[in-house]
Amino acid sequence: MITDLASLSSIYLRSLEGVSSPLVNISPLRLVADQILEMAWAYQKDGEVFLRSDDQVNALASWCYGYGWLDAGSYLGLLSRTDPFSGFAGDIHHSYAERLKEKTFRYQRMLSAASAAVNDAPDASSPLCQSCTIFREIIFRWQMNGDDYLMEGLCASALASFSYGYGWLDSGVRSGIFQIIGDRHLFTA
Repeated sequence: MITDLASLSSIYLRSLEGVSSPLVNISPLRLVADQILEMAWAYQKDGEVFLRSDDQVNALASWCYGYGWLDAGSYLGLLSRTDPFSGFAGDIHHSYAERLKEKTFRYQRMLSAASAAVNDAPDASSPLCQSCTIFREIIFRWQMNGDDYLMEGLCASALASFSYGYGWLDSGVRSGIFQIIGDRHLFTA
């Protein structure tokens, strides 16, 4: 479990630098792998910008969200990596308490709404159909982790959990595991 923002930033950057795609030929799946990696890098860079501008709340959310993209891509076999996200058990400076609380509860609501705004996309006969169940279980587990952290008053850990689960959900939409049936504004699609 990662315990501070500096470690989260460092570990996430090392993870990104070590990622590759086993798919060498240009194909639709390779394009999805490239998009997932592009999103993961974008959120790593966003986190750096937020941290440099003294916005620890958005830095935390960015890196955990990006980690969700990476781990989902790895699960699908689109990316090769070995160090999945283990959670965030740290805190951020108390001067961010109000902002952290607001963003954490907003992400809790958004993740819940986004989870309800998708259907499984693959046909039941497709091998990808089982992936929908696994994605949903992972998203639900991280949402429940976030809810548990909130009950304990650990907003930073809750935000990290919601952001990570949201990364899985958005990656699931981008990769074709899920189809949006509700508010498209809840997704990066």
